[in-house]
Amino acid sequence: MNEVVHNRIAMLRAERGISRRQLAEALGVHYQTIGYLERGEFSPSLHLALRIARHFEVPVEVVFSTEAFPRLGDPTPPAARSA
Repeated sequence: MNEVVHNRIAMLRAERGISRRQLAEALGVHYQTIGYLERGEFSPSLHLALRIARHFEVPVEVVFSTEAFPRLGDPTPPAARSA
């Protein structure tokens, strides 16, 4: 079973004007880890997911989801997209 974890890390970084390297340093991980997470090539541990959410001061559900996030400006409800 393919367990994909979608995330909004790149969007949150862009909103706050921080680089991958700056986020990595704040979290104590390698900057490439942030890239792997953003591209969906790596799923974070629960501990890292919670630290990322805390860094951005948002609930973990704002950053991570098992379902794809809607595209910005997409008025289609999530249930209708998966149908």
